[in-house]
Amino acid sequence: MDLQRIKEMEERLNRCTAARADLDRQLGRMEELREDMIRLFAYYGSEDWYEDREGEIPKDVPAGVLSEDLVYDEITAIRDSAFRMMELSTDILKNRI
Repeated sequence: MDLQRIKEMEERLNRCTAARADLDRQLGRMEELREDMIRLFAYYGSEDWYEDREGEIPKDVPAGVLSEDLVYDEITAIRDSAFRMMELSTDILKNRI
């Protein structure tokens, strides 16, 4: 019996359990926002988006959604996260980790 190994593996189990629980919570949040993502992706670059960019927007109205970079960067980041999840999921399902 190797008590040091048992302690090390117990710590690994605890870290994995905590990380998986955190991931489950975050995935739940993303699932709840699925419709928001769909609508945002469809809005960006649409006729409505171009129409909304015309004219003067009052300074007290947040309008980051009308910038090209903010929306594009967020869409790209969401997709990058999705690819990371797919890669990790594939490794887990193929028992590579």
